[in-house]
Order: sequence, then C-alpha cells, then structure tokens
Amino acid sequence: MSAPDETAHVIKAAAVTRGQFSGGSSGVQGESLTVQVPKYIADLSNYNCFATHPEITPACARSIGAENGLVPAETSAGNYNPVYYAIVGLGSHGLTGEAALYAMRLISSWLTAFFLAAIFYAATSMRRSALMVVASTIAVTPAVLFLTGSVNPNALEIGTAGAFYMGLCLMLEQRTHPHLNVLPAVIVTASGVLLSNTRPLSFLWIAVALAAALLGHNLSSIRTVLVTKSFQLSALIVALSCLFALWWSITARSLDSLFAVTPPIPADEAALLMLDRTVGYMREYVGVLGSLDTNPPMAVVYTWVLGFGAMLLLSFTARPTRLRWPVALLTVALVAIPPALQAGSSETIGWIWQGRYALALVVLLILATGVAARFLPFKVTPWSTSIVRWSLVLGVVAHTYLLLEGLRRYTVGIRGDHINWSEMFDPEWQPPFSWQGLTVAYIAVLSVAGVCLYRLLTTRQTPALSGRTTSES
Repeated sequence: MSAPDETAHVIKAAAVTRGQFSGGSSGVQGESLTVQVPKYIADLSNYNCFATHPEITPACARSIGAENGLVPAETSAGNYNPVYYAIVGLGSHGLTGEAALYAMRLISSWLTAFFLAAIFYAATSMRRSALMVVASTIAVTPAVLFLTGSVNPNALEIGTAGAFYMGLCLMLEQRTHPHLNVLPAVIVTASGVLLSNTRPLSFLWIAVALAAALLGHNLSSIRTVLVTKSFQLSALIVALSCLFALWWSITARSLDSLFAVTPPIPADEAALLMLDRTVGYMREYVGVLGSLDTNPPMAVVYTWVLGFGAMLLLSFTARPTRLRWPVALLTVALVAIPPALQAGSSETIGWIWQGRYALALVVLLILATGVAARFLPFKVTPWSTSIVRWSLVLGVVAHTYLLLEGLRRYTVGIRGDHINWSEMFDPEWQPPFSWQGLTVAYIAVLSVAGVCLYRLLTTRQTPALSGRTTSES
C-alpha cells in the first residue's frame, strides 16, 4: 500500500466485485464512503505507518492478516466509476491476505501493460516510425511504470489515453487500406471504452486526444476515415461508453468523494500558483515514488528533461507543418488545463492537484511529438547508431537509479542529509525476493528492452519503418 491512495482503491475494488458499486454516505462533502469488504482489506489503513514519512521503513507495519469476514471500511473512492475496480477486484476472490493484494496489483499491471504495448504496436506500424518508437520509449517514464505496478485507475488512464491517440493516428495513416484498420479499431475501441470509465477527467483526455489526432490531418483524410465501417462502429461503442460514464458521474456524484487537504484558496490565486509550478511538476511526471514522499534524483529528472526537450524541438521544426499543430494544442493544454481544474475546485476543497493527474496529457504530448517528427531524416549511420546506443544506456541507468532510490527509501529510510547507500546491505526491511534480487531482475528486463529497441532502430529500415517521403505523405 505504498502508492498514492492505493488503500482506498483496493477497498473500492474489493467492494465492487462483491456487488457494492457505490457506498454509504453521511452526505457531508469530503467524507469517505462506507462499504463492506473482507477484514484483511478493511484493516489496510492500519499499515500505512510509513506513508509520507520517508525516514520510516515498512518494518513498522505488522503482517497482513487473512480474515475474510465482511466488515465496514471507508474509502475516498467510494462512488468512482466501477469498471476498473470490477476488473481488478477479481484478484480478491479465491485468495486472502498478501496473495490477494498482489493478485490485484498484477491484474491492474497486466491491463495497463496491454495498452502500453498497443502504443508501441501502433508506433511501429506507422510510416517512418523510428522517431515514433523513440517518443513512445520516452513516454514510458518511471512514474508510468510505478503507477502501473499499483492498484490505481490513474495507471490505466495513462495507458489507454496513449493507446487511444495512437490507434486513431494509425487509422488515419491507413485510411486508404480499410482492411488494415481492424486491429487499430480494436485498440481505439478498447482503450476508449476503458479510458472513459477510469476517472472523471478521462472525458477531457478523450476530447483532447481526438482533437490532436484529427488536427494533424487534412479534411479529405478525415472524411475517408469517417465513412469506414470500422471507425463508425468504434465511434459508436466509445460514445455509448462515454454516455454510461457520464451518467455514472452525475448520478453517483463521483467528484463528491474528493476530500479537502488544505483550506480553501481563491480561484485566481490557485490558478496563478499552478501556472508558476508548471515546470516544477516535471519531477512528478518523471517519478515521485511512494505516497509523494520520495523524490527522484535530479540526474534522473534531467535525463527525461533532455528527452522531452529534444522531441519538442524536433517536432516544432518538422515538416509537414500541419503536424506541429497537435503538439502546439497539447502544449497549451498541459499549461492551461491543470490551472483551470485546480482553480475550479480550490474554493470548495482546497489544494488537491498532483502531477500524476496530468500524466496522461504529458504522455499524449510526447507521443504527438513523435508523430510530428517522424518524417525527419533518420538514417542508420555510425554516428546515429552511437547516439541510439548511449541514449538507451542512459535510459537504463536512469530507470535503475530511481528504482534504487525507492528501494533505499523502503529498506533503510531517507533521513535528511544522511547518505546511507551502504546501509542497504543491512536493511531494516526487505521486499519479496530482496532488493538485490529485484534490482538484478529489473536491470535484466531493461537490458532486454534496450537490446530490442537498439536492433529495431539501427537495423536498415523496412518499409514499415521507412515508408514514403515527406512530399508523398
């Protein structure tokens, strides 16, 4: 239960799969809702003695029990849309205790991973896709992976938003070959249905992703796609899903579960403060771990700043120029939407914004830079091969460094200026398989991914990767 609000989401998931789609409410804004869940899940709030305290390790928490009798429990996610929770909560059936909690995490991570994979499928299926693959790789920040490993609809929101946008771009790309659009249509449909039913903000991400995908194409291309049966069926299913999600949000009053964490703030002051912090949220886009209590090393943040900056520079100088407009739209959205949303609620529930709330929008922006820049020359030369190689090495090192920082926080704690890396070999707490075992496994997975990406980007490009020239497109 180390991820943000994970206890509330686990309780909600367990309740939904037992037929409680909402919860009992006192009617007071900000108060959690009450549901009936197995006792070992209801007791999870008693194990967060280390949350928000980076100097305290999970050794302070007692072992999770296995009592399966239903008891009351409170959750701030009580009246959120039940679709995500109905899927993830299946892990709490047939298992108890830690096994059930890990099963719920695994189901959530597999679900999100499917849509992350769909992003890469769409990227590699587009013409001149080398820079699309680069953008997709940059978009999967450590924060995305961290949330993917937890029970939190935020992760699915991020994965489905990216897959929805990339699926639309691929359908527009293959507009003259309708028989190729079946799988992209499936991606668009599945991601659109789940995205609309993750969080209340998801409607906004669907609209922004749709606008960005259409903005990069001319009216003739759009009309060609609109008349295809695959697109029309996909649009109908997604629209019905959005209607259900809207009905749920209104009737269940989903936003009423938000709890105030600070005193009310005037809307104009909140908006200006959010604008001032726009760049500062980069740390959370890259990877603030735990309950927002473990900041990423600055070297890791700078690695992604370098990647973000390079893709933005390439996209705003790319041709055809119409492909720059989606990047511009998403850049403006990333700057303007968070202040607007925070200002809209600051006078009633105080300051609630976290960087992860806009991470889906960040991923959309990075992917759009890849779509815009993909027609730039990408020739396989000794120089470009060397750049790819060392960029991937830097990425593996940065991912690993942040993992070790998170493991240091949990094995021995982070205490101010006390640098205690060596103390990790005498830990107060160990994760399953030990922190050493997890680190080796993570490096192995990253290395395999790096080798696959290296081969994909440095092999003489096939038609799928190279495609037609800019003028032909």
